[in-house]
Amino acid sequence: MTAPVALVPEEAGLADAARELARIAGRTEAVLAALPAPAERDAQQREQAADAKNTARTARARFLDRFAEAVYRRLTADLTLHLRLPELVAAAAEEWPGLVPTVEQLATERGRLQAEKEGHEIDQGLFLRAVLRSPVAGRHLIDTMALPTERALTLLPEFLRTGELDLGSVHLARRDGAAHLTMTRPDCLNAEDNRQVDDMETAVDLALLDPGVHAAVLRGGEMTHPRYRGRRVFSAGINLKSLHSGDISLVDFLLRREIGYINKIFRGLRVDHDGAWHTPVIEKPWVAAVDTFAIGGGAQLLMVFDRVIAASDSYITVPAAQEGIVPGAANLRLGRLAGGRVSRQVVLWGRRLHAAEPDARLLVDEVVEPDRMDQAITESLARLDGPAVTTNRRMLNLAEEPPEQFRLYMAEFAMQQALRLYSADVIGKVGRFSA
Repeated sequence: MTAPVALVPEEAGLADAARELARIAGRTEAVLAALPAPAERDAQQREQAADAKNTARTARARFLDRFAEAVYRRLTADLTLHLRLPELVAAAAEEWPGLVPTVEQLATERGRLQAEKEGHEIDQGLFLRAVLRSPVAGRHLIDTMALPTERALTLLPEFLRTGELDLGSVHLARRDGAAHLTMTRPDCLNAEDNRQVDDMETAVDLALLDPGVHAAVLRGGEMTHPRYRGRRVFSAGINLKSLHSGDISLVDFLLRREIGYINKIFRGLRVDHDGAWHTPVIEKPWVAAVDTFAIGGGAQLLMVFDRVIAASDSYITVPAAQEGIVPGAANLRLGRLAGGRVSRQVVLWGRRLHAAEPDARLLVDEVVEPDRMDQAITESLARLDGPAVTTNRRMLNLAEEPPEQFRLYMAEFAMQQALRLYSADVIGKVGRFSA
């Protein structure tokens, strides 16, 4: 893509620093190009590659410490362009050589197993941490990610007309003033991958854009998986097989998920509407209905919903330490909801919270027998259908998690999650899982 033309004065020293960074990065790429592919390197070659990468990353970090906001302003034509995460990193690769991986480098990586990649996404994490740390750039990026996606805007007329859409991994239907989002990945227990994140964001956008929708519910569909055939399952979290095969993206999955559809559920959709002068987002109350289990990313979702209903035979767990990755924004939200001790037991120790036990009520509002789930959902949607509910949820969310707190958390998450993706323990664990 063509990078936007600079409309802001160049910061002193920026051009010279950018040339020096490009030189250092080019030298690192030359070292890596002279070595065998990552999976074929011996111990000495791996150490040589690591030293070269560390040199380049140290230079990138110093460059971004000084110029992250200036870089972002250049890329967004002084904050007048709204570049979503994939567009932003692509523009940065073109405009600032050596700062982030190129489109070609990422395409080469995409065809490899996670264990056989060079780890270029770590440089994306380094860049996005610096952007999100900036009060100006970070706020602008999060606001950009709160805009409706092009896919949702394209599908909106059809949804308004029919009230139903099959998005692939999510089914969306409007019934009696409520949007029903059903996760439909029956073969993998609704384990999330890049595709499902895209479908979920589209469905969330449509539910928020439709004026005929006053509240929304998310539930898992019936499974074809042999162990749970015919049963509803909420979510098994991240798809570890996809992670092993190299198909889980830092930008398109891990960051888009948190700053995209989950943040839209929590804080609303930023659109131009009649009341935008006083409230620039459209918000609606959300209900989550947990059947069987909510694992990992599924459990993370519950932390932004206004009401959580769980079947009495279900459980919730966030096995982050066992999987080796950071569980999204769960580390930001779980302590507030469940307290420090319980959150450490869940995240660090892998504790399961069974719906029927007292501590589960820290995350669940209502526990019902499985055959009463439909009735409980209907009752909750009816209770939450009111304009005062929407205003009060906004104020509760603002008090519990100020936007600046979320921005700073996501800045560090971008870096730490990128490092975790390429850590030896995670690669070993997902490899054993897939085997």
